[in-house]
Amino acid sequence: MSDSGAVLPWLVIRQDDNGNRYRVGRYATKDEAQKIADSLDDRGHKQLYWVEHIGTPAL
Repeated sequence: MSDSGAVLPWLVIRQDDNGNRYRVGRYATKDEAQKIADSLDDRGHKQLYWVEHIGTPAL
């Protein structure tokens, strides 16, 4: 761990209609990241949102 601040190992990822993936944000807990992903998904956009842990490969 570094002196630069908190560890934020949970990512919210968005994939658009063309298959491009973007990091939406980093979060301290899986629960916090999942709440953000769920709220974005509930907006009804056609993008796909999911939560990943840093170091865990995407499927």
